[in-house]
Parts: sequence; C-alpha cells; structure tokens
Amino acid sequence: MTSRRTGPRARAPAVAGSFYPRSAETLSRTVASLLAAARTEQRQRCRGIITPHAGYVYSGAVAAEAFASVRHLAGRIDRAIVIGPAHFVPFRGIAAPSHAAFATPLGEMPVDAGAIGALAEDRLVAVNDEAHAPDHAIEVELPFLQAIFGNLAVVPLLFGFTSADAVAAAIGQLWTDDTLLVVSSDLSHFEDYEAACEHDQRTAAAIESLEEAAIGSSDACGHLAIRGALKEAARRGLDVQRLALCNSGDTAGYRRSVVGYGAWAFHEPP
Repeated sequence: MTSRRTGPRARAPAVAGSFYPRSAETLSRTVASLLAAARTEQRQRCRGIITPHAGYVYSGAVAAEAFASVRHLAGRIDRAIVIGPAHFVPFRGIAAPSHAAFATPLGEMPVDAGAIGALAEDRLVAVNDEAHAPDHAIEVELPFLQAIFGNLAVVPLLFGFTSADAVAAAIGQLWTDDTLLVVSSDLSHFEDYEAACEHDQRTAAAIESLEEAAIGSSDACGHLAIRGALKEAARRGLDVQRLALCNSGDTAGYRRSVVGYGAWAFHEPP
C-alpha cells in the first residue's frame, strides 16, 4: 500500500460551493430541510447505511433518507466509519488520512487516530493524504453527520485497487456497537434513464439479498465498499433494507445520461 504522510491539522473542504453550499448558514438550512423532508422511519436496530455522494441537488434527498434512518442514534454512538471510492488519485489498498480532523463549513469533525493507527499496524490501511485531498466521497456525507451527531469522531477511508475481502477486514475490525458504518457510493453512471432504472434495480436486488459478488464496478462506483460491507453484514447476520432508489433524471430532469442513487440501512433482524 502507498503511504504518504503530510498533514495539516484539518483536511480542508474540497467541494464546498460546488457539491453543497459554501456558506455555513445555507448549508445548515439545506441539510435540515433535506432531513425534514425525509420519509424514512428511524430503524431502532440500525447499524449502518449506504448513501450516495453526488451534489446535493442531485442526490441530497436520497442521502437524507439514509441519514434520517439513524437520527435516533444521536448520543448512542461514539464514531462513524465513512468509506468510499477514491475518484482522482490511483493507489493500491485503502487510504487513511494523517489529519486530526476533517473540516466542512459547519466545523471540524475529529478523526479517530487510534482506530487508524490500529488498522495501519495490522496493515489494513496506509496513510495517504494525497488521495483524500481532492475527493468528495467522504466529504459530502459529513454535513449530514454533523447535523445529527455534532462533533462526532470519524474514520475516513478511501479504497483504491484492492479487494472486497480487504475492505471487509477493515470494516470488521472497527464496526462495533458504538460505531455507525457509512458506505458512500453512487450506482450506475451515464446510461439513459430507462436503462439506468433497470440496471439499478438489479444492483438493489443484489444488495438486499447480500449477493456481494454480483456487484461490479459498472454497477456502483463504490462497489468494493458496498461488497465489503455486505460481506461483513452477512457474517454478522444483519439484514439490508432499501430506503430510496432513483437517479439524476428524477432529481435534475436530464434523462439522456443519468447517475443512479440509492439508500439502504443495515439492521439487526427483530
């Protein structure tokens, strides 16, 4: 695994003003409005979520359905693992940051350095700030976490060229009762509306039946994060429930080339 340690205290926002509002006041209002409009019921035995990471105008409503399902966990969890794909910097393995915090316009979220140190000691991740610097996969999830949980500790992880087993091992080591798992992934990319709807329905069925091997890179940009989470969920006997499924043709109106978005909850069976 590539290891690059640089690290100012906080990782600065890369997509504030493009994927979501730059103004703290506007961002706070936007996230609050999205959560207020969510129709998802809170899942009392919820352990984690899958949520999209596009600009809020495209996928914010779907992401809100995922985060709304865990609002009741405020005060009951100590940290969140946020894992998704690296979009810009190629590397092997799983990248963790050296930063002490991740910043958004709403403030800083502390990074659980002890958890990252334990993963690095077991050679499950390597420190790679270069991969984290430009990427949005983790950043766009943080304002939702801040709105619900405040100053929650996070374990931000990006996967590069690796395996679902490697991702499952990293998740499995940290996914404790006081830890929320947030899997950051969009679905199909740049198909026409009808094809994307069919494609994403197939992917959704695989997710909900825990058929992780059926999910490939063309099905979801965060396919290895999803597959690793599904592997660990299956090992723990968790269920996966769909909360929302749509695409950018539903939210932004342009249907010749769309991106798919879905939200799911991992929960313990009754």
